[in-house]
Amino acid sequence: MNILHLSTVKTWGGGEQHIENLCLELQKLGVRSKVLLTENARFEEKLSNAGIAYAVAPLRKNVDPRYIFKIITICKNESIDLLHLHDPNAITLAIIASKLTKLPEFIFSKKTSYPIKNRQQTLYKYNSSKIAKILCVSEETKKISARRIKNQQKLVTIYHGCNVSRLQLNEMDLRKKLQLPSHIVIVGMIANHIKAKDLSTFIRIIEEIVNKQKKTNFHFVQIGEFTEHTGRFQQEISERHLENHVSFLGYVPNASGLIPQFDISLLTSNSEGLPQFLYESFYYKVPVLSTNVGGIPEIITNNENGFLSEAGDFQDLARKLVVLAEDSELRRKFAENAHQKLIHNFTSEQMARQTLEEYKKIIDGKV
Repeated sequence: MNILHLSTVKTWGGGEQHIENLCLELQKLGVRSKVLLTENARFEEKLSNAGIAYAVAPLRKNVDPRYIFKIITICKNESIDLLHLHDPNAITLAIIASKLTKLPEFIFSKKTSYPIKNRQQTLYKYNSSKIAKILCVSEETKKISARRIKNQQKLVTIYHGCNVSRLQLNEMDLRKKLQLPSHIVIVGMIANHIKAKDLSTFIRIIEEIVNKQKKTNFHFVQIGEFTEHTGRFQQEISERHLENHVSFLGYVPNASGLIPQFDISLLTSNSEGLPQFLYESFYYKVPVLSTNVGGIPEIITNNENGFLSEAGDFQDLARKLVVLAEDSELRRKFAENAHQKLIHNFTSEQMARQTLEEYKKIIDGKV
């Protein structure tokens, strides 16, 4: 079985990590995978290091004939059985390519809980007859997607998994780098600086704890790709005089390897699929506090294997963060319960086996 994965994202995030994990696990199951990337994608180095086959094509302004013809060339020359599309723009490019020549059927991974926009062009591509299945990262994503998908039999939930065998510790010593004494509670977040991660709420939590509650034994470490929004976040920190209590480290290779140095993992997203950061925190037995969005409540049960708060409720998030920091037994309980839940339900091996079953149904004409 030969699968061509299409990705048009230049940054490195959870969606790209999903592709890497999936390809590696599928390889163990006898499936050949190749990923078509855009030029200058950070993802290229990751795939090269992992030994995953890939090709590169230019992509300008979201639609580029050079990327489209690369799809066609690979499909013809390498006897591709199925195209696995990993972002909305990849759907557009694959559909255009299919108008020019006969291509295998498509499968699409819906990795976010963003609603499908009610626009004619968008509805057309998501409901294309070429898309045989839409793999939703959570039941919530499936529910939201169902509002715009005519043939709801196409929708299948497959939870993304954590590739625990590839997790490696990072040699960077955060306490030493940031000159943090041992009594300081390190609250960590790994998230690129995009709107969905809601770093403004992250900053308001810090303001609530440090400036209003006068608890200065916390330091917040934020790791993730800087974007056009970063300057605004840095200005908010400066205006609230929080510079000594938060560190923006930007993109860090093998960032997940720093999670064991966090005392608590924090996520403030207002929209999510299922973030790898939470899975990785589960694996490393770091207690988690997160917003109750997307598929997150499907993996975190409040007060059982983590804390949940409503998106944007910085006061409740701050309150629960302090409770967690001051209760070592609660931290241990959350960490152990979350670890067990990950190992039993959310590994990349399970994800790949379920995905392969969907591949087989499509290729064998059983859908």
